Amino acid sequence: MGVVGGPHHARTVKLLSLLQGVPRAVLLRETALALLPALLTLGLLLLATQPAYRTLIDNKETWSPYEYRALAQELQTYQIARLDPTVTTDERRRSWERALSSASTPGQFYELALVENYGEARLVSIKEDLQRNTPSSVRRAVMTALRLNAQADTFTRVRGPVPALQRLRSALILTAGLTALMSLLLITRALLMWRTERERRSRREARQREALSLASHELRRPLQSLLLASDLLRHAQSAEQRQHLLSLIEDSVVQLDSRADLTRLNDLYLDVSLRVQRTDLRPLVQRLAARRVDVCVPDAPLVWPVDANRVRQVLENLVENALKYTTGLVEVRLCLAGNRPEITVRDYGPGIPPALIERVFLPYERGPQGLDDGHGLGLALVRRYARAHGGDVCLSHAPDGGLIATVRLGEPSSLLSEPARAGLSLRP
Repeated sequence: MGVVGGPHHARTVKLLSLLQGVPRAVLLRETALALLPALLTLGLLLLATQPAYRTLIDNKETWSPYEYRALAQELQTYQIARLDPTVTTDERRRSWERALSSASTPGQFYELALVENYGEARLVSIKEDLQRNTPSSVRRAVMTALRLNAQADTFTRVRGPVPALQRLRSALILTAGLTALMSLLLITRALLMWRTERERRSRREARQREALSLASHELRRPLQSLLLASDLLRHAQSAEQRQHLLSLIEDSVVQLDSRADLTRLNDLYLDVSLRVQRTDLRPLVQRLAARRVDVCVPDAPLVWPVDANRVRQVLENLVENALKYTTGLVEVRLCLAGNRPEITVRDYGPGIPPALIERVFLPYERGPQGLDDGHGLGLALVRRYARAHGGDVCLSHAPDGGLIATVRLGEPSSLLSEPARAGLSLRP
């Protein structure tokens, strides 16, 4: 037995399943737009054909040269009555009056002016000859009426369709043109919507790739620390060493959890949703101390509302970046500049050209060629986090050589207002 319904049934089911996910208002709008050309065509055809239909049925505008033929027949009848001795005087007079009445009523002759343009015969000449009522004038009137009738026949042949049919033809052409235009507009609209959706999807995919790239960039350090601490733990000689290494492993695990939450990649790396707590900044800076990293912090606690994990990432990126550009010492300083915390990271390397100082903060923009083998994401993330905290980061050249990265954190008031202005959110 074959599959019930076949491929057509499968396509129908798929189409119905797609339509179920479309909002009702959108479905109604798109259906109305799809039906619009058909409704427009139907409406215009009804408006165009109804007058022509009534004209053809009522026969009001269907023109024929009947009046001209009737006039010629009446004149011929009167001419015969003049020659027939059996016709009484009263009958002859009534025949003359009928012919003269027709010739004296130009309104009954349809398009008389146009018909008279097709020859030399004129209705007024017929009237004047009938009024003379002589044998020769009656003969001229009959000949003129016959010529006028011939002109009417010629006019009928060259005149073409009646006006109602001409209007119908024009309406049909107009309907076809409007329908084609409406269809073209709908096709253009569909193409624009398709392009917009493609661009939106492309932007979404680009954001996803950027978030994944940033996450990969930020996971590298805690993973390296975790692997190093695990390896050293195997060779630890004392309980104190093992406890220290276990603390490093726990800290690395916490950092991995903080930086690898797949449900919050946008909040972590793109739109930057902060989890702010009042935090002493000194431990965040002191943990950077190493053989090539000199740290200086104030004696008194410097408490500030920050997202500690994000500030830690800022400092790690700056220190890692500084270590790339020098084989010497890197200095990290925490102080209170005015009423705002300020952290500086200085190296004694060759620095970078002034034209690159702002460009290095762009995603995927690397430092001087041959010095930076990274992906160009660290400084971009540093600025993003600093601005989410209501502050900023800048680079400057030290007077005696090297580069200084300065991070300024925002005040509590700006910390609450800046993200709202920048389209960011804060989670206390």
